[in-house]
Amino acid sequence: MLEKLTLDALDNILSSRFKEGFLSLKDLPLPSTFKDMDKATARIVTAIQKREKITIIGDYDVDGVTSTTLMKLFFEEIDYPVEWIIPNRFRDGYGLSVNIIPRIKGTDLAITVDNGISAVYAAQLCKKEGIELIITDHHLLAPEIPEAYAIIDQKQKECTFPYEEVCGAQIAWYLIASLKNALKIKISMMPYLELVAMAIIADMMPLQHINRAMVEAGLNALNKSSRPAIRAFLEHSGKETLNAEDIGFFLAPLLNAAGRMEDASFAVDFLASSNIYDARVRLERLIDFNRLRKATEQEITQKALAQVNMEDEVIVVEGEAWHEGVVGIVAARVARHHEKPCIVLSNNAEGMLKGSGRSFGECDLFGITDDCREHLEKFGGHSAAIGLSLKKECLEAFKSQLQKNYVSGGFKKEEVDPDIVGELHFSNISFELTKVMKKFEPYGQGNPTPKFISKQVDILQADTMGKEGEHLRFSFAQDGIVMAGVQFKTVESYEAGSKADVIYTVNENHFRGRVTLQLMVEKVIVI
Repeated sequence: MLEKLTLDALDNILSSRFKEGFLSLKDLPLPSTFKDMDKATARIVTAIQKREKITIIGDYDVDGVTSTTLMKLFFEEIDYPVEWIIPNRFRDGYGLSVNIIPRIKGTDLAITVDNGISAVYAAQLCKKEGIELIITDHHLLAPEIPEAYAIIDQKQKECTFPYEEVCGAQIAWYLIASLKNALKIKISMMPYLELVAMAIIADMMPLQHINRAMVEAGLNALNKSSRPAIRAFLEHSGKETLNAEDIGFFLAPLLNAAGRMEDASFAVDFLASSNIYDARVRLERLIDFNRLRKATEQEITQKALAQVNMEDEVIVVEGEAWHEGVVGIVAARVARHHEKPCIVLSNNAEGMLKGSGRSFGECDLFGITDDCREHLEKFGGHSAAIGLSLKKECLEAFKSQLQKNYVSGGFKKEEVDPDIVGELHFSNISFELTKVMKKFEPYGQGNPTPKFISKQVDILQADTMGKEGEHLRFSFAQDGIVMAGVQFKTVESYEAGSKADVIYTVNENHFRGRVTLQLMVEKVIVI
């Protein structure tokens, strides 16, 4: 039963999410708390002194793109030439793979960022080619670890870094800090933190402990930044400042779109733009990729939804030549629609299925899929998101094993959305409420925006808006108090005059110098 909320109760609920209180940058652990950080740093310093050839190997999501950009910008700042590669999702596959070894021949030292912890065979090939390897990654370790000169990954048992949930760009930032100290050079770490903040948000790291501190400081730096890419994005979006939601919902999808639709190196080029003219042109290209991504994703989502077997606890769907770049987003959409974990696979016509999965609720999708490895060719990820490939003939056995693993996992279905913090009466929706909420920003993974439920609400009006009528604009009333609301991307329709329970978050709407409160509606349950 949800409690009726007061402002003090809300403050207490949100405070309880921060066991250590609010940390700041002075609370950051030292770089040397990472296993192998000092070893990796010393090896890179030697490579610089001996003028060895260094190659950075990234990944095609926002975390990988920002990690690569961080390393590229750092070596530019110290005026040392390095090469960088972001594998192409379609030609190369993920991270340090067998396919990119021919492209890094002649490298003395290869440094992975945001990948490499599962690259066992590729690491052997590096050794064969005389390429020394430093792996920096943040993903879970597989049973077999690659052979490398140094591995920096906070999920290693011997690692003393106190926070398990950090992203690849944070580790790259720490490596830069460590190199800065070892090289005894004076450079500011704040401009790098701008990019790290983007990665923490986009990679859905919990916005608690040092992650919150880094995002908060990074956002402050971003909003004073002279970085051409940021200036161009602000210009395009018509915003004066950026918050965590702007990055999560607008900037991150643009950066991701390059890797999803063509090649992630376009996103690195954009972030590393040295002048506003280049940044504008490169941003335009990312916007085009994102338009194409949206259209492709919409089409495949419809096809995937049509295939769903409602009996399954874990939805698995597959289709001919579905675009591999969008299957992860489609999986997330289908999972949200049916409130079940979902795996979406693309059949590449050579008898191989390749795809992505997204979890829902408390299901550990990595755990239940990990126990199906006998049916899989490739597999990796974490509890909420996975990537995998398997032979077509193994599909039925895989599906059957997956359903069994889900049942034996004993995952409870959430009857009530855990992000709803309590029942709120319209009379308590005020600027005092949003003031309390602002104290706990930025919101995101691990610190979700508080949702409220108001019961027995009258729907006065529910009109479509948007180019294709895909959004709804509401007018609600409760005991004579009227509130405006909007719901994005919905196919539902509601009768004016009906009564409903409404689940929503509260938002300050700034428009033409006026600030009003509105409900960002998540669900309308007609009574």
